[in-house]
Order: sequence, then structure tokens, then C-alpha cells
Amino acid sequence: MKMIGGKYVGKAIAIFNQKGGVGKTTTNINLAACLALKGKKILVLDIDPQGNTTSGVGISKKDLKVTTHEILIEDTYKPEDAIIPTGIKNLDIMPASVQLAGAEVELIQIAGREKRLKKAIDQVKPNYDYIFVDCPPSLGLLTINSLTAVDSVLIPIQCEFYALEGVSQLMSTIEIVKKNSNPDLQIEGVILSMFDGRTNLSIQVVEEVKKYFKEKVYTTVIPRNVRLAEAPSHGMPVIQYDPKSSGARAYIEFADEFLNNEGDM
Repeated sequence: MKMIGGKYVGKAIAIFNQKGGVGKTTTNINLAACLALKGKKILVLDIDPQGNTTSGVGISKKDLKVTTHEILIEDTYKPEDAIIPTGIKNLDIMPASVQLAGAEVELIQIAGREKRLKKAIDQVKPNYDYIFVDCPPSLGLLTINSLTAVDSVLIPIQCEFYALEGVSQLMSTIEIVKKNSNPDLQIEGVILSMFDGRTNLSIQVVEEVKKYFKEKVYTTVIPRNVRLAEAPSHGMPVIQYDPKSSGARAYIEFADEFLNNEGDM
């Protein structure tokens, strides 16, 4: 937490890569859960219409009354109206619903549309140590809202052949947001996922990504792991589903490295 205007407020971080299938939601759920189990007060905010973070922490989407959609589009709700506890101590979620798919069109008619999420996040920042926003894999208004609302961006990159494809577009999106609506936006770090130490390709990708992002790349890498892939279908972070798996151990290590970088151990 940092002090602003005599009050402590948490740090908001967007987990973003416009490429799909790179481990955004997996990182959002599992980093958040590991930090919560270490005693940090965490909010995950699902702004992806697919709602995978929501179901991945065991929340049924069909029972939701107020979600990120209502907070973005309507002025009758406060952010707290959409926040619900998960089954993990210290971990809350502002869930997504399928209605978010129409939010891009609805936002176009609203004044100050790119700052709707920022308004909501600023209201709840004093209640949390960290707020993680799971962005959709696109560069539309939902993503612009997310990047405008946060302090920094955490970029998951998969250890695969096209890993760096689209990274220059991602960086130019961040630069556009910095220029137009969030001048203080920083790169939090880059986490490499789906690493397979038996392949030369994975090792080459790590080297390439480190060349591009330099000291911003976390030392921890997330391995390919069946239990990590299975956990969301059971509505659990991997640390609950199989705490002894290599995936769970990697995210615990990542949470430690993350806190160490923040000076928050």
C-alpha cells in the first residue's frame, strides 16, 4: 500500500496481453490466491466477457445480480455492490457476466467512457493491498478502461514460437494510454508461462523475452502443468486444488518474488 493524501491505498495492476491463451486468467487467479493466503487483502476484478476468472474462483455466473457490467454502465450502483467474497480468505472478486460483451457498444454513448473503471477502482483502493484486473484479449474500450484505471501492467507471455508476436502492438497500446489518459502507467513485470525445460524452444523464448524486457522479467517461470490446467474447471486456484503440484509451487514462488519486488514481504 502507498500513502496518498494522508490515506493508504492499494495498488491496481492490469494483467494484460492481447494474445489469447497466454495464461492471463491463470495468473490472475493463482497470483491473487497465493497473495491472499499470505495475508494480503486482494480484489480480483473480472472485465473479460468470458468471465473465466469468475468461474475459476468458484462463482456461479448465473446467480449474479451486480457485476462489472453494471458498475461500468450504470450510475445507480456503488463498486461495493458488485464485490463478493470467494472461498479463499482475504480474496474478493468483482465478477463478470455475459452482459459485458455489449459494454463496448454501451460505453461509446457515455461521457468520460475510458475512465469509468478508474472511478470505481479509486473508491475501493483503500480497502485492498492489491487489485488485479483480468483484461479481455483485445484492444477495445474494456481494455482501455482497465489500463486507464491501474498503476501498472503485468504481462504474461507463453513460452511458444510466436511469443513476441504482438508485443510491439501491446507496448504501443500502453504508450497511447500513457499519452492520453494515464501518464503514470508502468510495466509491473513479465511472467513467462507454459515453460517446458526439456525443449530448446522454451529456453530460446525465455532468452528472447529477457532481451526485449530486460530486468522487467520475473525470475520465476510457470511450467506446463496438468493440475494447473485442471484447477479452473473445479472452480479453484491450483494452490487449493493440488498444493503439492509444480504449478502450485511455481505460483507460491512467484507471489514471493512479486512481494519482494514490491518491498512488501
